[in-house]
Amino acid sequence: MADRKTVKKVKRAHPHLRLVKNNDTGRGKRRDESKEKLRFDRKKRTAVLASALFLALAALIAGYAYIVHNYTVTTVYVEGNVHYSNEEIIAMVMNGRFGSNSLFLAMKYKDKGMEDVPFIQAMDVTVEAKDTIRITVYEKALAGCVAYLGRYIYFDKDGIVVETSTEKTQGIPQVTGLQFDHVILHEKLPVDKPEVFQKVLNITQQLDKYSMKADKIYFDPDYQVTLMFGDVKVALGDDEFIDEKIMKLQYMLPSLEGKKGTLDMREYSEDMKSYSFEQE
Repeated sequence: MADRKTVKKVKRAHPHLRLVKNNDTGRGKRRDESKEKLRFDRKKRTAVLASALFLALAALIAGYAYIVHNYTVTTVYVEGNVHYSNEEIIAMVMNGRFGSNSLFLAMKYKDKGMEDVPFIQAMDVTVEAKDTIRITVYEKALAGCVAYLGRYIYFDKDGIVVETSTEKTQGIPQVTGLQFDHVILHEKLPVDKPEVFQKVLNITQQLDKYSMKADKIYFDPDYQVTLMFGDVKVALGDDEFIDEKIMKLQYMLPSLEGKKGTLDMREYSEDMKSYSFEQE
């Protein structure tokens, strides 16, 4: 071991030189190697993690591009709608950022229809192909409507008010002549004879059966029925033989097209020639 004089001499000659004892040299070297290994392992893990994240991001971008490109809806079938047009139904269903993507629509409407739409009981969306969906509309059962305070009040077979609107729905007959003084949504129209609503339902069903659409169904104070088809009035009278009268009406109505007047069918007859038409 060098004596103190030698050490002092070396320090004076080399003031910047750091002297390390022999027993510390190996220990310090091992410490430096350990630190270097830790730095290397840390960089390696960071690189692996960055590569994994990059690959995952690339896979997500590729998957997104594939879905957007291959699952865009180009064909839509709409069925069951009366109150709303096909375009209106499509706008309701295919809304939002991914509204034109069939895969998104399949997940959005899986085991769930669309509710809380006026006049609509439910709407089911079925994805038939990557680019094709079918929208099935189930509208509320409407027997007719009445005009009240500038709005059309739609009611069902029991006379319960289902919806109100400022627009008249094509295919739903307007019932006139009924007397009531107020309207409450989801409650029955307060008329003198509630059984009139069953009569309205029967008439509309019979008309539908023979592909006829009356513009209005009029009830006089005695609840005698008159149907209106444009300028043609058809007086049906009371409930008796009303189904048979409507059945015969399907053959008579085409010959009255373009005319104006009243067809009197109040008295039932098996002979259609027995019914008179009074032209105006």
